[in-house]
Amino acid sequence: MKLRPFELFLVVGFLAIGLLSLVFLSAYTPSDDNDGQPQVGSVEIWGTLPQAGMSNVLRGLAESNEAYRNVRYKEVSEESFNDELVNAIAEQTGPDVVLISHERITQLRSKLKPISYESLPRRDISTNYIDGAQIFALSDGMYAYPLMVDPLMLYWNKNILANSNYLAAPKTWEDLVNDYLPTLIERNPDRSIVRSVVALGEYQNIRNASGLLSLLLLQAGSQGVTNPEDRRYEIRLNQSSENNVKPLTVATEFYTRFSKPNNVLYSWNRSFSSDRDRFLSGDLVLYFGYGSEARELEKLNPNLSFDIAEVPQGATATVRRTFGRFYGLSALQSSDNLTGASIVMRDLAGQTTMTTLAQNYNMVPVLRSAVGAGSDDTYGRSTYLAATVAYGWLTPKPEATNSILNTLVTDVNENRRDADGAVTDALERLQEEYN
Repeated sequence: MKLRPFELFLVVGFLAIGLLSLVFLSAYTPSDDNDGQPQVGSVEIWGTLPQAGMSNVLRGLAESNEAYRNVRYKEVSEESFNDELVNAIAEQTGPDVVLISHERITQLRSKLKPISYESLPRRDISTNYIDGAQIFALSDGMYAYPLMVDPLMLYWNKNILANSNYLAAPKTWEDLVNDYLPTLIERNPDRSIVRSVVALGEYQNIRNASGLLSLLLLQAGSQGVTNPEDRRYEIRLNQSSENNVKPLTVATEFYTRFSKPNNVLYSWNRSFSSDRDRFLSGDLVLYFGYGSEARELEKLNPNLSFDIAEVPQGATATVRRTFGRFYGLSALQSSDNLTGASIVMRDLAGQTTMTTLAQNYNMVPVLRSAVGAGSDDTYGRSTYLAATVAYGWLTPKPEATNSILNTLVTDVNENRRDADGAVTDALERLQEEYN
C-alpha cells in the first residue's frame, strides 16, 4: 500500500521520536540525591553532649553520602534540656532524635518512639551489646539504640602513692580502708584534715556523688528498678538476692562513715571545695570520676601525674560491678520524619561510627564486638575493661534523683534519721517521682 505524503511524514516522525527516547534513556543516570541510598531527608538531633563530637561524625557521613547533608546536631545544656525539649515539641519545632543518657529514659518515655522487639529481638540485644546497655530495653520495646558508656573509674595521684611505696591504686575496699587510708591521710592533732585520701560521705561538694552511691548499691547486690509492664516501675534498690542484705542501706552507712569526725575513716567534710578541684591541686589522693574526664583533667593541670583504674571491689565479691552512664539515640513520637530518623540512628549505631563517636567523647562503645577489639588509648585500656561490668538503674528525672539522694545523705550526717529511716524516706520520694 502506497502511503500519502502526510501519512509518510507521521510514520517517520514517530520513528524519530522513538529513537531519540532510546538514546536519552540509555544515557540517563540517577541524580546524586538517590545514588542507590535510602533518602534520609532533614533530621535534627538534640543532645547534652558537646557539639563537636557528633558534628564531626555527621560531617564525615555527609561527605561520603549526600543523603546526610540535612542531618544536624544541636547541643543543649543539661540544666535546660527537658524544658527546651518540651517547649519545642509543643511548638512543633522539636528534633527528630535525642541523644540522651539512660538517666532520662523514664522522664522522657512518653515522648519517645520505642523500637519493637519484632524489629530488634531481645536475643539480639543480649547477644550484640554488653549487659549494662540493656537498660534501654523496657517492657514494650527498646527505647534507644545504645551507643556508648561512660564508666565510673578511680583516679589516683601517682606521686603521692609512689612516695608511700604504693605502685597502684587499691583494688578492694578493704585495702582502701585498712591500708591506704591510714597510711596516706594527713590530719592535724585536732583531727582537722590537711590532705584527704578519698572524698566520700558528703553530697554537695562531691562531683559524682550520685554515681558513687549507685556504684555502692550495685556492688551490694541491688536489684535496681524494674519495669514489668506498661509504665509501672518496681523500686528494688534496697532488695537483693540475699534476703538479709539491704543494698541501699548498706551503701548509705558505708558512704557516710567518711565524713564523720569521730570515725577512723574520716577523710572528707562539707567545708572543702569540690573533690575534683582538690584532686587537681594535689590535696586529694583518690578521686572517683567518669572515664571521659581524664583528658579534661590533663588539660586543667598538665603537671599532675595521675592514672585511672577500675573502682575498688569487695574483697570477697564474686561479681565485679561499677556504675556507668549509658548513652543512646531515641526517636521522638512527634517527629514528622521517623523514616529518616530510623535510618540515621541505625547508621550511627553501627560499629565503625559508634566507635568513632565513643572516641570523640572519650567513652566506650557498647557493642560487644567493639569492646572486644580493645583500645590503644592510654586511658581506654582501663575504661574498656570497666565497661563490661558497668551498670545503671532506671532513675526518675536526674534533678529529682539528685535532690532525693542529697537529702538521704544529709539526713544521716545531721542525725535527723538513721540509715534505715533515711532510706525508707528516699524510696517513698522516689516512688512519687515515677507516678
